Amino acid sequence: MKTSLATLIISSSILARAADLAPVVEIEEDVYSYTNANNGAGPMWCSGSTSLVRSGDHVFASGLETVSEDMPLNNCRWMMFHRDARGWQRVRVDDGRTREPSPLAAFHDGRIFLSANPTLGSGPQPNGGPARPEVLEFLAKDPGATPLPLNPVWQGTPPFREHSYRSFAADGGAGELVLFQNIDYTHAEWTFRDRTGKWSAQAKLKWPWGAEYDKPEPIRVCYPNVAVRDRAVHFVGVSDVIEPYKAWREFKRELTGKQWDYDFRRLFYTWTRDITKEPFAEWIEIASRDKTCGWVSPGDLWLAPNGDVHLLWSERAIDERLRPKFFPEAKQSHSLNYVMVREGKVIRRRTLMESTEDKPGVIGSAGRFHVTPDNRLFVVCYASGSEPGGKSVSENRVLEILPDGSAGAPVRLPLAKPFTSYFTATVRGGSPTSRTLEMLGTRAGAGNTISYARVRLF
Repeated sequence: MKTSLATLIISSSILARAADLAPVVEIEEDVYSYTNANNGAGPMWCSGSTSLVRSGDHVFASGLETVSEDMPLNNCRWMMFHRDARGWQRVRVDDGRTREPSPLAAFHDGRIFLSANPTLGSGPQPNGGPARPEVLEFLAKDPGATPLPLNPVWQGTPPFREHSYRSFAADGGAGELVLFQNIDYTHAEWTFRDRTGKWSAQAKLKWPWGAEYDKPEPIRVCYPNVAVRDRAVHFVGVSDVIEPYKAWREFKRELTGKQWDYDFRRLFYTWTRDITKEPFAEWIEIASRDKTCGWVSPGDLWLAPNGDVHLLWSERAIDERLRPKFFPEAKQSHSLNYVMVREGKVIRRRTLMESTEDKPGVIGSAGRFHVTPDNRLFVVCYASGSEPGGKSVSENRVLEILPDGSAGAPVRLPLAKPFTSYFTATVRGGSPTSRTLEMLGTRAGAGNTISYARVRLF
């Protein structure tokens, strides 16, 4: 069989790209420790956004501190950390109270932004209560200075509460921000801040409709990954509603004794070419495990320079507790998945890692994209389980999504302790593309400690 010159060139190029991936850990250190607030949130709860950003030589992280003398739900306050040659310094602590962590965004000109959601109440508020969304502006060159409040503008006067499920994203080069905040189970409010410093557009993003449920209802979408560039905004998140099927809901109640259980089984995507001029498109369902009561978790989103949208997520096929009674023939699987979307249509779909009931192997989870200055796209994940030969695995891996859509061979990140849940200095948060990967989160065996790592990939 003859091999064309073009095929040889492509194959050589792919081999060369794989060969230059040689991760070296430059920094691996703890940032802070926390106490569980027992309020349903934690430092990693805003995983769709990021709590780690870079602007020039400055790295910032936001943290969550539990106020021991306060009761849930609003028994936390945000912290701001800055890393310089001396290591991590806590430069600011909130003097109010909140429930959730506060994600960050950054501009390339040295401005850093923190999204907060302080309570308007003065007491412990065991059932939560009204809140007021805030955005605070810091300067990288003077991080300890009092931040500037930016006071987001909304359409009307939405009834914001302690459960915000908010998403915060930046176009770091253009100097623009977008903030989404959920309102109950009906919609998200959003507001856009342009490069002139004006909150110049606001509206509602209504949830997709669950017509197939026992009782048709809106499908609340939570934990989304959001990207904004040149005023195009892309949004992907997971269904988060009380179990919509009566038979499953009653069966789960018998098992757990709880009156509720939430569905995280359907991945939805929408977008607009210009958030200031064009409404969001009709929702597209990217993935679903609704037929076997499975589980879906958003991973990441990258908006490529040509407008293609790359999506990453994890799946579990079934809830094994329900299998004997409701879907006895279904098989369990765990997978890390990828698609590319162009103009609202899925044109490429890949399973990057999979472990099945019939062929158990390494499970890929906590997937994140990492983009280099020449727009090479990498996937970072936590790999756990066992290799085919039985060797136990617990490590972070990185692999490249190649130009033809195939995946390069995974390479281990040589960390002392792998990250099981983490943020990155993502371009969605305004950080620049980089040949160095930065991570902030929880590590295996580290308990309630938030750690940071910097890994040179080449």
